[in-house]
Amino acid sequence: MTNKKLILQIDFRSGLPIYIQIVNQVQAQIANGILKPGDQLQTVRALAEELRVNFNTVARAYRILDEARIISTQQGRGTYITEIPPPKVKEKLRKETLEALTQRYIAEALRLDFSKDEISEIVKDELKAWQAEAKQSRDETKAFESK
Repeated sequence: MTNKKLILQIDFRSGLPIYIQIVNQVQAQIANGILKPGDQLQTVRALAEELRVNFNTVARAYRILDEARIISTQQGRGTYITEIPPPKVKEKLRKETLEALTQRYIAEALRLDFSKDEISEIVKDELKAWQAEAKQSRDETKAFESK
């Protein structure tokens, strides 16, 4: 059981409520294995001070995470990441994290005055480029292994 300092990046211009940003980022860090079961998180007050946000904002995020059984707040002991969620819950967390990332990306692109068509096109192009790069990497690995 380790004491983990949450590393969160809050975007005050995103239009996404801060408490939702906190929830999404904690979920993402759990899904990616950055936060593990038993890790102790900062207190609500300490995180609020660090992020320079209202205490109630962080309390609301922690309450949502607690209700979803992602964290457990134990009076007088602290707040901890709960045990590894069942596969269905973990997959739901992964999907929600991807949705939140996508929403932030789209909101920021729209804020920068890109059209929906421009956003869609660049995402398709980047996915194609990524797939081509991944295929080339696999081909190079196979060629190296066959030598």
